[in-house]
Amino acid sequence: MAADQGLETDIITADVRVRNELGLHARPAAKLAQTAQRFEADIVLAVNEQEVDAKSILDVLTLAAPGGSSLCIRASGVDARQAVDSLLDMFRNRFGEDK
Repeated sequence: MAADQGLETDIITADVRVRNELGLHARPAAKLAQTAQRFEADIVLAVNEQEVDAKSILDVLTLAAPGGSSLCIRASGVDARQAVDSLLDMFRNRFGEDK
């Protein structure tokens, strides 16, 4: 069992604001979930008391996060830092949308 020690990393969190005008509608939710699926880390999006699996487009859509809302990204696992950084970039770039 000693071989497993040290593989788990700290929990990485980041607060973000939905910058695109239409919020986390289907297109950005799909992009977010597809990106999250590339990582081994467990990734959660949280709004207030609601937490969802960032790797599930349906879960992300249930947040119904409008433009301007604040969310928390929380990831744990070996590539948690990379996962959070990647998702932060998507929010900063408005998921490739102009508004």
